[in-house]
Amino acid sequence: MKSTGVVRRIDELGRIVIPKEIRRNLGIRDGENVEIFTDSDSIILKKYYRLQESSELATNLCNIVNSLFNYKIIITDREKVIATTTNKDLLNKKITEDYMNIIEGREIVERENYKFILDDIELNGNFLYVPIISLNDSIGLIIIYNETKLTNELDIAKLLSGIISTKLDI
Repeated sequence: MKSTGVVRRIDELGRIVIPKEIRRNLGIRDGENVEIFTDSDSIILKKYYRLQESSELATNLCNIVNSLFNYKIIITDREKVIATTTNKDLLNKKITEDYMNIIEGREIVERENYKFILDDIELNGNFLYVPIISLNDSIGLIIIYNETKLTNELDIAKLLSGIISTKLDI
């Protein structure tokens, strides 16, 4: 654990202010949740990702859709890949700013003859990106890709996004 050099007073309601610079560096936006952990005499705050709770659901949905339609699917939260039917080495890889911009943009994006790169993994083909929106917050991406032209994948990607967001909204 490294020290930031920041010291804050706890107010009468038990609140502290996390400095803007630290929130920006950790990618914590206003209104987002943090998890609180304790370890002997330490309190640890960690950015909370609701979608991580659904990684098992995401994996199961990926596998079902892949077995029925042979679609290659990648599902991310706002930080990393949480499920995939493709290269298992993609799991837990941090997403790049490009994919974060798609999440923030909340728009469906299609890219033909595209080179998808995460760390040292490269995939080539046609890609469809559908944001996962839950409680009016864009929390991740459904990515479907194929080496050939995409045809009916949009409906499946929207269905996957809807199932995951509905599960999280309950």
